[in-house]
Amino acid sequence: MGRVNRNGVLAGKVAVVTGASRGIGEAIAIRYAMEGAKVVVSARTENDGDHVLSGGINQVVKRIKAAGGEAAAVRADLSKAEDREQLISATEAIYGPVDILVNNAAVTFFIPSQDFPERRFRLMLEVQVYAPFHLSQLVLPKMRERKSGWILNISSHAALHPKAGSGAGEGGGGTVYGMCKAALERFTTGLAAEVYKDNVGVNVISPGLVATPGVVFHKLVNESNKDRVTPVEHMAEACLRLVHGDPQQMTGRITYAADMLEEFNLKPAELVGATA
Repeated sequence: MGRVNRNGVLAGKVAVVTGASRGIGEAIAIRYAMEGAKVVVSARTENDGDHVLSGGINQVVKRIKAAGGEAAAVRADLSKAEDREQLISATEAIYGPVDILVNNAAVTFFIPSQDFPERRFRLMLEVQVYAPFHLSQLVLPKMRERKSGWILNISSHAALHPKAGSGAGEGGGGTVYGMCKAALERFTTGLAAEVYKDNVGVNVISPGLVATPGVVFHKLVNESNKDRVTPVEHMAEACLRLVHGDPQQMTGRITYAADMLEEFNLKPAELVGATA
């Protein structure tokens, strides 16, 4: 059974995880709390039943607290600048300066480029590219001042370039999604170089195929790939490894959950409060 260790590798650290009402974000928030972090769980969905997909930030916080961890829920619509600013100010008011920022939130539409509506294009760029940039701007001054901090961006294999005629990406529905994730990866490596001397680590990781509620909703798991589905615990463990240790040795990485597990011989922990 998984358990909360208040004296774990993230003891006393303040972590903000966006898009944490379900799926990968929820798993990361729980795993960080299991290692002693004070976690702010953020998303638009406050309670299970408020959204077409199951889950809510209040339920995630209850799950963490029931296991002996420390967490608080802060609702935020990351398409709005005022919500992004309020998320960080609320975190600082509750727990203090942010030590770890995980940019996981996403809004995604799978529509061929020719038919992609401008308003949805702009919304995807706002949530998946500008929001991580802006949130990083909000937490960096205190990280740099304290010479300590971590920023972790969540990407996707969709950032990899498809080859014309290979069959990859046929239908075109994932082009804008892939573009956003590719931009997020370039932002990660650029920022890592900028803040290297300030002892702030910045990394980006892709999960592989995880059967989260969103993935299932978009029917991204099918007969051809179902054997490649990996447990969400694998991603959570890899994301834990990317936010502790020496930031100057663990920064500027564009990596994948499976590669992290293999490189560091990680054994994914069972997440506390898991339901059968």
